[in-house]
Amino acid sequence: MLVRLNVGFQEDLRNTSSALFRSYKTDLETAFRTGYSTFPGYKSVTVTGFRPGSVVVNYEIRTTTPSPALMRKANELVTQNLNQTYKMDDGSFQAFPSNETRFSVIPEVIFEGDTVTLVCENDVLSSNVSWYHVGGSVDIQNGSRFWVYTTVLNNMTSVSRLTVYNITQGDAGEYICRLTLDIFQYESRKKINVTPVRIFTIEEMRVTCDNNPVSLNCCSEINVNWSKVEWKQEGEITIPGNSETESDSSCSRYTLKADGTQCPSGSAGRTVVYTCEFISAHGARGSKNIEVTFTSLGDKSSHKGKVHEHVMEMSTVQSTTGISLETSKAQEQQANLTITPDPISVSEGQNFSIKCISDVSNYDEVYWNTSAGIKIYQRFYTTRKYPDGAESVLTVRTSTREWNGTYHCVFRYRNAYSVATKDVTVHPLPLEQDIMVDPLEASIPCGGSHHFKCCVEEDEDYKVTFHADSLSFPAAKEVNGKQVCYKFNFVANSIVSWCPRHVDVFCHFTNAANNSVRSPSMKLNLVPGENITCQDPIIGVGEPGQVIPKLCRFSHLPSSSANPVGGIMTYKCVGSQWKVKSSDCISAPINSLLQLAQALSKSPFQDKKLPAYLRNLSVSTDKVAHEVSSSPGNLGAIINILDLLSTVPIQVNSEMMTNVLSTVNVILDKPILSTWKVLQQQQANHSSQLLDSVERFSQALRSEDSTVLSISHTNVQMRGMVIKSGSPKPYKQTFAFSDSNLWGDVAIDECHLENLQPDSSVVTVAFPTLKTILGQDTQGKNSANSLVMTTTVSHKITTPFRISMTFKDNNSLGGKPQCVFWNFTLANHTGGWDSSGCYTKVDGDSVLCSCDHLTSFSILMSPDSPDPDSLLKVLLDIISYIGLCFSILSLAACLVVEAVVWKSVTKNRTSYMRHICIVNIAASLLVADIWFIVASTIRDHHYVLNETACVAATFFIHFFYLSVFFWMLTLGLMLFYRLVFILHDASKSVQKAIAFSLGYGCPLIISVITVGATQPQEVYTRKNACWLNWEDTKALLAFVVPALIIVVVNVTITVVVIAKILRPSIGDKPNKQEKSSLFQISKSIGVLTPLLGLTWGFGLATVFQGSNAVFHIVFTLLNAFQGLFILLFGCLWDQKVQEALLKKFSLSRWSSQHSKSTSLGSSTPVFSMSSPISRRFNNLFGKTGTYNVSTPETTSSSLANTSSAYSLLN
Repeated sequence: MLVRLNVGFQEDLRNTSSALFRSYKTDLETAFRTGYSTFPGYKSVTVTGFRPGSVVVNYEIRTTTPSPALMRKANELVTQNLNQTYKMDDGSFQAFPSNETRFSVIPEVIFEGDTVTLVCENDVLSSNVSWYHVGGSVDIQNGSRFWVYTTVLNNMTSVSRLTVYNITQGDAGEYICRLTLDIFQYESRKKINVTPVRIFTIEEMRVTCDNNPVSLNCCSEINVNWSKVEWKQEGEITIPGNSETESDSSCSRYTLKADGTQCPSGSAGRTVVYTCEFISAHGARGSKNIEVTFTSLGDKSSHKGKVHEHVMEMSTVQSTTGISLETSKAQEQQANLTITPDPISVSEGQNFSIKCISDVSNYDEVYWNTSAGIKIYQRFYTTRKYPDGAESVLTVRTSTREWNGTYHCVFRYRNAYSVATKDVTVHPLPLEQDIMVDPLEASIPCGGSHHFKCCVEEDEDYKVTFHADSLSFPAAKEVNGKQVCYKFNFVANSIVSWCPRHVDVFCHFTNAANNSVRSPSMKLNLVPGENITCQDPIIGVGEPGQVIPKLCRFSHLPSSSANPVGGIMTYKCVGSQWKVKSSDCISAPINSLLQLAQALSKSPFQDKKLPAYLRNLSVSTDKVAHEVSSSPGNLGAIINILDLLSTVPIQVNSEMMTNVLSTVNVILDKPILSTWKVLQQQQANHSSQLLDSVERFSQALRSEDSTVLSISHTNVQMRGMVIKSGSPKPYKQTFAFSDSNLWGDVAIDECHLENLQPDSSVVTVAFPTLKTILGQDTQGKNSANSLVMTTTVSHKITTPFRISMTFKDNNSLGGKPQCVFWNFTLANHTGGWDSSGCYTKVDGDSVLCSCDHLTSFSILMSPDSPDPDSLLKVLLDIISYIGLCFSILSLAACLVVEAVVWKSVTKNRTSYMRHICIVNIAASLLVADIWFIVASTIRDHHYVLNETACVAATFFIHFFYLSVFFWMLTLGLMLFYRLVFILHDASKSVQKAIAFSLGYGCPLIISVITVGATQPQEVYTRKNACWLNWEDTKALLAFVVPALIIVVVNVTITVVVIAKILRPSIGDKPNKQEKSSLFQISKSIGVLTPLLGLTWGFGLATVFQGSNAVFHIVFTLLNAFQGLFILLFGCLWDQKVQEALLKKFSLSRWSSQHSKSTSLGSSTPVFSMSSPISRRFNNLFGKTGTYNVSTPETTSSSLANTSSAYSLLN
């Protein structure tokens, strides 16, 4: 027996001769004798030792086995009679009676592949029996290879059977059968050995067809009574024989005769492969191939004489099934394999990889399998070939217990196998998502307490501690069937010192390998007691209006430990009672399916398990359809299962696809549509998630035995075709749903199909009810009113592709229909309808759609953005490109003029800084316009790999347009500085440093932060233009907000400066030349700043749905001629520039005339603010396409993450 003392362990307790050991032994044995002497048949009690774990006391009692009730009484007496300083834990007593447990194993000699039964019998009335494999210290659960069945015979004998199917060498070792009755644990152990089936033979022979008998011999390494030995043959010719196996021998002989008629000259040198297979009575199999080459008598290559004897010279290489491959010296040379040398020992949830390197690059096949010969799913490993070798890497990102075992890396070349072996140990450790916590959130009074628990579906030797407010506390363990919970009672007064406050509590699991995982956090709110109105023994206490979530399995719902419910239920405190606010609970059958799907997605054999699981899912979903219709949680769980499983298969066969669509048919049934609405309110992307799952399954669909694919249900239909080599037929599929009065068809011309790889599958799936489930279009005004059809191709499309569809138009209210596809990237990746790349034509009650990509299509009643083919759209394009040409030429002219007159106009510091600003404004706008041309080219011509170029163009346009504004801000601040801080005179170099930092540094910081915050989520640019996103992230504000702020600042500075110049204070008069420069700056800012602000005022108006066409036109006009405004108002309006140009290029008489005209017209120049011409000029920076911010445009980058579903919105 053993019991724990809650005191610190001291090393002297290991020394049996120490005073501390003797003192503990004497005191404990005295207390033990007092308690256990009450047993009938009691003889003695002895303390045998101590070990850490606080202090664990091991002791033996010599007595007849008492009843559990009598043992509990005796333990209570022991605790009462022991000095309290020992702190004996009265709940830690464990008893291990020595009894005659009968343990047997069938069969006695075990081969790999046998079905083995371990039987444990005990004369104790209990069915609580657990089985353990010592090699893994794992509680064995029922599964595909292990099955435990326990029963009680005649109400007195417990019989437990552990059956191991297809046993492997990894299953060898010691097994423990443990029966538990109260604190008594009856344990028995048995070690089993697993032997591989080794067959010896001569693997190559040459036989002359001379009608003489020839014997083929196979022998097993171990002499046992095999159930049978089968001989098979495979080859181009058939030469049968007779097999003979002696009952007391481990060998089998196959005798054959071949004459000239069986192998005529035409078949001389033909090879037949004979296979001998030894089968045990319990299912183990071992085989060996013998290649026999038959030659006719006239063949010169035939052997002379008869074959009487063969000398066996063999080398051994381990095969993929654990059976040795014996190859003759004549066989191909084996490759030398090098595998990861370090031992691999991980815990569940961790990752590991094994690298296998070959010194030869010539191979036919590379694969990984287990010691049982089960191949690992190929998605878990990659293989690369190099000139002087090859390597294969097995990578597991989330390990589970199924990965525990021995793995073989196999390189095969013809009949030569090279194998390297690696053992992997996976220690049990719960994954974070598998730890169920209670409560998720709770409130307690400031001086109260609350019980916390963390539960897992396994009983392992974990060290569990609870952590709260930087303190840790040990957990108490409680076992309830298969569910094990660790508990902790939080007492507020002993942990926290002030109230009210919030405390995060979590539990920490540590396994035998010293790896750990923490649970999800549990939130505890400490509140004053007078605020509490709601109280419930399960939900807890709460304040009015408080909302708390709770796992359904820990709520008021009935649940068993064997089949627990899943999901979360939310409660709200109303008055003095807790009311259910929402329920996402998942029923026990569906929750079990969800847990199996999560385990399957991490299994090394997921491809083999998936067909059976999909079959079970289809049957189970049909049975629980009423539960799905009544609970959004059940519906969401089915969608999550399909989403999870759709990432598993590389190939899907017709049966698997039938089961998938059968499940989809149930959850899209009309009675469930109301449940869909509730689910969509809670989480908007479930319908998009379902559509994405079906597309992944259909894209993986392969059909080898048929060129036509067809599956029909009430709520979903699938049609498809396999593209064979040669001249494929056109693809045309028709769908009709009489219940919904909907129809549609899909067509793809053969010219597009010819470019597909042979054996590609084109699959279309149509949904009549999905239109009411998928979200509205991105503006939220229109929704689908037709079929939703999704078309996928199994192989990647590398050439332009066009698909045509016809929909029945159900829009009875009129309106212009528009074809749309489901774009998964819209609305923060929750999905939405998009019209890019689709063209619409109405023909009576039919709507014809033609699109240049495979997507999920429908039809949308057109929004009021300019139509791509409309007159307004054409007009905007013409204005944009004509204005852009004027703008670029004007900016180039401005820079040329500044270069020509530079020395003449920069004679004082103010003029110098002014022209520095003007030059940088013109240069920034010129570069921005050039990038605009690049962005426009990308958008209009759909260049390959344009997504990266579009991001780059957007970044530089954003940066240089911002630079224009910040240089104007620099111009304004410099003006303000020169007039207000007259006595402070900074050097030219300091002013330049500040100007360039402000003009280029600030725009760079804003641009980098914008792209860094949005591009990782792929929401930096718009789906229809190379410009900052507005719909998803409002990234456009990173330009608009700084620009408008600068406009306001510059207008304010202009007003202040002009007022100060007109009414200067004493001592503030600048010299005449300075005053002239300052007036030029004021005029430039006064004209340019309102123009820039006014332009973006119109630009913002076009962003919103419903904007008038006038806003689009004005916005485009002002923006396109921006460079011309810079030339006129920023450069040529400067009187000094005009004088410098006239002086440089005019004759003397022109200069005289110019002086006169200047004196006459200086008060009202042509481009003054009062001039009618100047009032007509406006300016804009943020061009997006045709300066029409909300106009949808097609970009190939928008197709990279689209669905294949199309429909009609209205």
